[in-house]
Amino acid sequence: MQVLKGNILFILGMFLLTGLHSYAQDNAEEITFTMNLSKEELGLNERLRVDFTMNKDGDNFKPPQFEGFKVVMGPSQSISSSWVNGKRSFSKTYTYILVPTARGNFTINQATIEIGGQTYKTTPKKVEVTAAVDKPNSQKTVDDVADESLHLVAEVSKGTPYLNEAVTVIYKLYVSPNISVTNYRPLDNPTYNNFWSQDIPVTKHTAQNGTYQGKPYRYVVLKRVVLYPQKSGQLNIEPLSLEIFVDVPTDKRDFFGGRIYTQTSKTVSAGSRTINVKPLPEAGKPANFSGAVGDFDFSVTTSKTQLNASESLQAKVEVSGKGNLKLFQLPEPELPSSLEVYDPEYDEDIRTYSTGMEGKVVNNYTIVPSFRGKYPIPSISFSYFNPRNGKYETINSDEINIEVVEGPAGNTDNNVSPSTSKQLVVPTGEQFHFININPNLSPIGVNRFFGSRLFFILLLAPLLLIPMTIFAFKKREAIASDVVGNKIKKANKLAKKYLSTAKKELGNKEAFYVALEKGLHNYLKAKLHIETSEFSKDKITNILSDKKVEKDDIDGFIALLTSCEMARYSPFSNVQMQQDYEKASEVISNLDKHL
Repeated sequence: MQVLKGNILFILGMFLLTGLHSYAQDNAEEITFTMNLSKEELGLNERLRVDFTMNKDGDNFKPPQFEGFKVVMGPSQSISSSWVNGKRSFSKTYTYILVPTARGNFTINQATIEIGGQTYKTTPKKVEVTAAVDKPNSQKTVDDVADESLHLVAEVSKGTPYLNEAVTVIYKLYVSPNISVTNYRPLDNPTYNNFWSQDIPVTKHTAQNGTYQGKPYRYVVLKRVVLYPQKSGQLNIEPLSLEIFVDVPTDKRDFFGGRIYTQTSKTVSAGSRTINVKPLPEAGKPANFSGAVGDFDFSVTTSKTQLNASESLQAKVEVSGKGNLKLFQLPEPELPSSLEVYDPEYDEDIRTYSTGMEGKVVNNYTIVPSFRGKYPIPSISFSYFNPRNGKYETINSDEINIEVVEGPAGNTDNNVSPSTSKQLVVPTGEQFHFININPNLSPIGVNRFFGSRLFFILLLAPLLLIPMTIFAFKKREAIASDVVGNKIKKANKLAKKYLSTAKKELGNKEAFYVALEKGLHNYLKAKLHIETSEFSKDKITNILSDKKVEKDDIDGFIALLTSCEMARYSPFSNVQMQQDYEKASEVISNLDKHL
């Protein structure tokens, strides 16, 4: 009996400790008391639902006066309580259904309740009552909620830029906190006609807090692109369209009181945007202006200023800064005719940011003097338009003097070409020869056919022609049956034809780049077995990557296609065209190693 009584006391003690522990945990949790409205704007003939929710049970609940409204239902109570992993979850809600009594802006004042001996209050909220609507209190569908909660916006940095001035377009997707985005896919990407465009990759989609039309939203940057308008006047930026997959909450709840979500997809568009591109002013435009727009530095430097004849030096013409670095031609130095100058090697180091292109472009000239003397490289100027102050600016390089200290003496007039100077005739020691006294002459008029070389050739020719004819017939039959091979040969022939046509058209910008682009297309058609209509830069990049082509060769090929596109809007020099032609031959040669 004593043992039984002791066990009962022990069990009662354990229950008491457990209750005290639970009570301490409950008291440790933060107490919340909130007010939620079914909508913040409603028609005069609609109803408003107001919920007062608390996470602890309380006493002496006092609702507000609901000025401007009449209570047609409520208060109704709903209680939800559950245990998850030993933790208690509790929720109690008082619900009112109201109808407005007049139009205007009203405030639902605070309600109060006593929990644990303390008084808690809700935050007042504003409601706007408008004129009567056509469908009062119609139940919103999942698609309606998604339409109201998703907004794709294209933010344009400048609405009135100058010609060739950078314009940044940022596409932001605004999402209401009421829904959740699970995925998206592009439906229609803008082509940016009359713009030179450069995408800025978005490596990470991070949600940020913001506002849209005065309401709190979360937004994600989906796409950034920098545009350089190539035409003045009103230009349209085509819209970006996306299909968004979202989870939308419903009014239904599961067994544990959690809200049930429904999946749906919606198509959103950023809408077409129009910018007014200002032409560059004609007043004050320098004669040597080549289309540079931005803020630049300019310099002409040489690797050395003193050398010997037949040695080489490098002259570098460099433009650096911020602007349309890929869309203008560098000025050419005026060098003395007595210096041998090779075609320049073009080099660039350009990075594209959200504010535009930054970096430098360089032309490297190799110069070889042939004679001793002093050769001045005169100052040259570079002009550009600065959109910040709306003025043209010109930078002049310093004059450079080249001194050739050792070598043959040339004409004192440096403007005379070395090719016109007299050259010494160096004897070789074999100017005169003795007359041959044994000529081994043969009689004239002797013509024996039988036993001659021609006789035996004609005799054996039929025997040799028979196997050659059979082999040629089989070869021709195999070639005729190879339909794919014939197409490849035809495409290769067309590629060579258009590359040769492009070479002939050097100096004629439009004809050259049309022929070059056709030649490149026919080459890929032959190698990749795809129709011309399937061409796109992304597809070409993916296919060449699958073929294990080097990245540099892929970038070179895409750069050539880009040059062909840029030629429609930008000035191109003969030097640039020659470089593009040589680059095309080099790229095709490298691709042949992998395709």
